[in-house]
Amino acid sequence: MSFFEFFSPYPRRSTPIDLSDPTEYIVVQRPLRRILAFTGRSIDDVVNNSIVKREVLGYYKLHKQIHRSAEVRDLERQWNAIPR
Repeated sequence: MSFFEFFSPYPRRSTPIDLSDPTEYIVVQRPLRRILAFTGRSIDDVVNNSIVKREVLGYYKLHKQIHRSAEVRDLERQWNAIPR
């Protein structure tokens, strides 16, 4: 181990990643953070300005609608699968 590896801020992996591992990794998505990043607003803007609050609310409702329609489409695809 070199001097730079010893003082590195990144943890060292002792073993390589096993891709055959059945572990499933889940990424938590926070829609409010994504919407604020998309609109370029901060949470302070949302709290202090009613126009920005309505804009972010509109984008949140659109996000929910798209997410639900994707879930419905996936379920319909699963239920109506053509057996082979």
